Amino acid sequence: MARKIVFTSGKGGVGKTTVCANLGATLSNLGFRVCILDVDIGLNNLDVVMGIENKVVFDIIDVIESRCRASQALVQDKNFENLYILPSAHSYRGEEVSASDIQGVVKSLENSFDYIFIDCPAGVEQGFKRAVSCASEAVVVVTPHISSIRDADKVLSILATYSLNQKYLVINRVRGDLMMNGEMIDVDEIIRFLHIPVLGVIPEDDDITALSSIGALGGRESNRAWMLLAENLHNGTQKVYDCKQKYRGLFGSFRRNIKRKV
Repeated sequence: MARKIVFTSGKGGVGKTTVCANLGATLSNLGFRVCILDVDIGLNNLDVVMGIENKVVFDIIDVIESRCRASQALVQDKNFENLYILPSAHSYRGEEVSASDIQGVVKSLENSFDYIFIDCPAGVEQGFKRAVSCASEAVVVVTPHISSIRDADKVLSILATYSLNQKYLVINRVRGDLMMNGEMIDVDEIIRFLHIPVLGVIPEDDDITALSSIGALGGRESNRAWMLLAENLHNGTQKVYDCKQKYRGLFGSFRRNIKRKV
């Protein structure tokens, strides 16, 4: 039976969908069957981000309204054979979808996958509640910015009212050079403030897209970060990517100064 994990953030624009997609791709590369559900009804973009919008025939609303089975609505990713996407609807009023509707879709898929990722809408309104109600675990995505951290703290207080087995933290868009120079909030400070286990740290990488057209996840360092994140999720390990390693010491100081001037 699949592990059902909701990806949320509270604040939009922190890369939640990117984290969801890249982690799904990494796990699928390791041989696990992964399904990503886009439950941002009416404002969806997962299919566009993952480059499968032209392959969509049915969406989650078609499943809910019994025009097709959930398995018929799934779209297999073009680069990762074990990765499937259940698209949301482009034009539909989200308030017409209930939590039990989404739960029914998840239940129909849980025996076919190792992981079901639920890409949650931003904010903490009805769409958030629908998404969280389907999950047994939650990943909160945050960036090293005060507004994002405060929103994540609010989300965690709401998640505490749900019966979740585990809650994790992913810190996204981290720049080790800025942290070393004291210009960005340090990873350890974020962890201490939010008081939940850190699942992974993802560096800022211009090459990262949710899934690029050639199926790459980013540069070499980013790939290492995604792999550690996937291993931590599956194995329960705590090997977090060290975003500051290459900026330590004499040569590291040189790299920091060069990067600031570029």
